[in-house]
Amino acid sequence: MIAPIGRGLRMNFGFTDEQELLRSEVRKFLDEKAPLDEVRRVSEDESGLGYDTDLWARIAELGWTGLAIPEAYGGVGLGWVDLVVLLEETGRSLFPSPLVATTLAADAIARAGGEAQRARFLPGLADGSVIGSVALVEENDTPDPTGIQFAARPSGKGLILSGEKLFVQNAAAADLFVVAFRREGELALAVVEKSQVGVSAEDWPGIDLTKRLGRLRLENVEVAADAILEAGDSASVAMLFDTGATAIAAEAIGAAEAALALTTAYAKERVQFGRPIGTFQGVKHPLAEMYVDVESFKSLTYYAAWCIDEGHADLSLAASRAKAYASEAIPRIGIDAVQLHGGIGYTWEYDAHLFLKRAKWVRPIFGDADHHYERVAALGGL
Repeated sequence: MIAPIGRGLRMNFGFTDEQELLRSEVRKFLDEKAPLDEVRRVSEDESGLGYDTDLWARIAELGWTGLAIPEAYGGVGLGWVDLVVLLEETGRSLFPSPLVATTLAADAIARAGGEAQRARFLPGLADGSVIGSVALVEENDTPDPTGIQFAARPSGKGLILSGEKLFVQNAAAADLFVVAFRREGELALAVVEKSQVGVSAEDWPGIDLTKRLGRLRLENVEVAADAILEAGDSASVAMLFDTGATAIAAEAIGAAEAALALTTAYAKERVQFGRPIGTFQGVKHPLAEMYVDVESFKSLTYYAAWCIDEGHADLSLAASRAKAYASEAIPRIGIDAVQLHGGIGYTWEYDAHLFLKRAKWVRPIFGDADHHYERVAALGGL
């Protein structure tokens, strides 16, 4: 696969045998343990968790929760390109779990935390016994560091945080949160545990039951100095927005490919006027456009993941290109998938609408297409 690099440079990008084996094993596991009827059952369960605890324990044993966490802290020690391989498959299955939220929290701690902080928090995130999330966005709904106005007050032992964070992934299930805030005007990150006094979190009803978003409330929460990430600064917060956008785009690849596969199979089977509807131009052309869109933002996402692993200066530009294209393309793919199925595509019992709901969820989180296209232009990427 040819992926863009920087200002007009290109590279020949291919996956290793180990990465392809990872893809195959993840897909096999999810096909067996999390088919769409099981996804429906879990996401609609009255417990409100939004995921299956037994299945979560199983994927933790397989190393998914610690895939990109260094081995020194109980993780597998792989990188973001490997993580994208995993997330493509969880997206393909619409797998309901706090995997993305936990991964982002762990990545933030691994990058911005000191040695003692990494040793304290990462092992639990790696083995799945602790669920993490990141708390970035506030009432202004600005999906970048400029929107963070959450200000800390000094206290004798550290800081005090009061306020709300919105659109927090798996808020109700999370045990700890990496919270972005301002300290004397400067951006910083701290780990806040749900067990602390003054911390509460809840999930909201949403369009996509496989993905939970909610609110984190902090009421005079005391954050000790050793919970403030040592290297948490404006660059770390910006990095967290970029890694979040990349992770969401990675899952969107799988969801879009699954929607395309479902619709293609239907077009081959559905007969009208004595011919499969897939032979008609009005069906063939939208399917071809869906394929082109998926392959386009797939390449952009792979490059963004490579930039994360390599610490490349193009990361912000690459992440915004990937998320902009994904945010624009996947809702269109979801709508076409439903429409090409005809009346059956709108029914609750049929699976096409599940992919449309995921597409609607993907579009705004970590910034919609307009936000990221504007950012690409500001970074000189147009």
